[in-house]
Amino acid sequence: MKKHLFLSLIALTITLALSSQAFAEIYKHVDADGRVTYSNIKSKGSTRLELDPDANVISNDRARASSGSTANKRTPTPEGFPRVDKNTQNQRDDKRKEILQNELAAEKSALEQAKKAYTEGESKPEVYKAADGKTFRNVPKFEEKMKTLQADVDNHQKNIELLQKELDSLK
Repeated sequence: MKKHLFLSLIALTITLALSSQAFAEIYKHVDADGRVTYSNIKSKGSTRLELDPDANVISNDRARASSGSTANKRTPTPEGFPRVDKNTQNQRDDKRKEILQNELAAEKSALEQAKKAYTEGESKPEVYKAADGKTFRNVPKFEEKMKTLQADVDNHQKNIELLQKELDSLK
């Protein structure tokens, strides 16, 4: 038992020693065509890069800085920033609302088509004929077809929900 523990300790020490050298030597080589190659093996014409191991550590300083009370404050609009008059903005908002309503109508129509396709697919099971003339249901193919049709219905429903939410936010 002591021998096994001793060997494990030696292996751990060697691993730690080698892993600390992983950051130690990186070489950069630029060939005649200007291609840059990085390697841990020194070659003729390469230069050793001095890397700071701490530079590879990801810091969370920005998250801490933004969590303070200044995160909710808005920066004032610069004085020279272009402004749009109220009438122009209302026209833009009305146009956006019209576009969203047209998209909503198209999605509702597409949802009805998808539901119709689902109903038709449900009523038509997948079958195949064996060599002896018997007919069998192809359940995996049917299930795959129905899964695709259901995903289509679900996508249209989700699009309708999102468009309606966007329209509701404009009111």
